Amino acid sequence: MDTLPQSLLLEILSRLNDSADVARCRLASKTFNSLSSDLRSINLQCSLIRYIKSRSRVSNSSEFSTPFKSIFLNLVSNLRVVESVCIGTEKPLRDVSYDEVEDEANDLFLTDGDFVEEWLPRVSGELKSLSISDFWIQSCWRRSNLLPLVSAYCHNLIELEVKNAWLSVDNLNPMPMLTSLTLEFIRLDDEDLNEFNKSFPNLQVLNLIGVGGFKLPKIHLLNLKTCHWAVSNAPSSLTLITPNLVTLKLKCIWPTSLYIEAPMLSDFHLAFDHADAFSVKRFENLRSFWLECLFIDSLLLTFPVTLTVEDLTVDIRNWTRGAANHSQFTLEKVFTVFPNMSSLCIKSSAWLELESCYNPFGSDWDGRKGFEKLCVYLLLVDPSLTFSSVACVLDQCTGLLEVSLLIHRDVVGNVSKGFISKCTARWPKLKWRWGVWKEGTEDSWITNGAF
Repeated sequence: MDTLPQSLLLEILSRLNDSADVARCRLASKTFNSLSSDLRSINLQCSLIRYIKSRSRVSNSSEFSTPFKSIFLNLVSNLRVVESVCIGTEKPLRDVSYDEVEDEANDLFLTDGDFVEEWLPRVSGELKSLSISDFWIQSCWRRSNLLPLVSAYCHNLIELEVKNAWLSVDNLNPMPMLTSLTLEFIRLDDEDLNEFNKSFPNLQVLNLIGVGGFKLPKIHLLNLKTCHWAVSNAPSSLTLITPNLVTLKLKCIWPTSLYIEAPMLSDFHLAFDHADAFSVKRFENLRSFWLECLFIDSLLLTFPVTLTVEDLTVDIRNWTRGAANHSQFTLEKVFTVFPNMSSLCIKSSAWLELESCYNPFGSDWDGRKGFEKLCVYLLLVDPSLTFSSVACVLDQCTGLLEVSLLIHRDVVGNVSKGFISKCTARWPKLKWRWGVWKEGTEDSWITNGAF
């Protein structure tokens, strides 16, 4: 090993994703130990096994487990320049319940201000990326001043990710260099996002996943290009004003009002049950739209006519069979709002609603020759009814070139094969794609109807 060029040995060390492996290499080789100080990144995750060992109270045991924080501090002190830090607890630790915790330890309270101040000032000068995933059982009842500390020390930070913590924004300084921010399962005490809008003016990527504590959340960021906002708390008014936003994934439950102003938006995934007040500025550049809503028919009545949408996906959240009796969701409404759509994907719940319609199209249907691709997720609850609905759509959409039908994995094989045979025999000139789907799994495509 010692005969290899040092540049190659350093490359080997840099390719180790887990800094715990780097520590083991340092113990195994003097050369690795001397070269490890030239590494520029740290990635250390506490495993469930380590956590259990640290909690063991076996009498007369000679086994000694080095505290997780001590291991991290040792790694930090060994490096000359640090550009990236990723420290956290592995996903299995999220399943540890409060009943399993016998003390009020802080050994895995990773956003603890005292702990952060031990190492952050030393590495802050060249630090570009910081990720901390805390241990929720220890962090949820301890408020952390991590964000003010980061804003005070890390003037060159570009990416920041924090998960599973209770954060304060008191004395938060502006961070003009930060372009990417991810907060996931975070507790905040502030009523709105004003501090974030002021402190991170040049954000281009923003992910807010399960962030609670906002009363009237408003995102107003002029340079934002990509946003994933998942709101899981009580109903509230949501406002998003982003003049340069290109990609948006917005998921909420039942907001009292929803206002979106994003003129450059091109890719939009909107998922919510219903909004008492829904308002969007006209989209001038929207190309791809995924609409997932409980009352999709009523939303289409308020959504502005959008001429630019080419690819549309529609789904119905929390759908129940009884709701279909009162459904007014039709393809006529879809094409009225998105008249230039060329590709449509209809998820299973939305398709079941269409099956309940006598005529999913209006009397003035013109065939839509620009409509070329259709994808449908089928349950085949009543194969004859499903075939009749498919026939209604395919016979009236004269410009269709490609049809993709995905059948639920639990449908009996001979039923699926019979349905495929009827479709291919009825429309032999169409280009067919067949697939299998199931909730929570990836879709799989098949050939020649071979189920």
